Amino acid sequence: MRCVIARFPFELTRNGVLEAMKGVKPEPVTGESVVIGRREYPAKQVGAVITRQDRRDFSAAEVVRAMVRLGFVCRTRPEAAPPAALNPIQQASARLGTPTAL
Repeated sequence: MRCVIARFPFELTRNGVLEAMKGVKPEPVTGESVVIGRREYPAKQVGAVITRQDRRDFSAAEVVRAMVRLGFVCRTRPEAAPPAALNPIQQASARLGTPTAL
């Protein structure tokens, strides 16, 4: 399948991606990721391996779009949820602070 990543066309196949990623150790995932086999790789790592380009040359979205078209599962890491609002008792307790020993 023809995919455009970083303004360059690539002929990618599912088997070709599987073969290219064989033996590659996954880096820690912090954003968008691609599940290849039983491993989860950062999208930028997959893009760098299959295109042999610098990671700054393409976006994770370009790689995710291509991998979804090839039938791979892609995930996004949700942003950290903001802390829940404190109820009035918790607010008062926070204002008073912690007790100190005399």
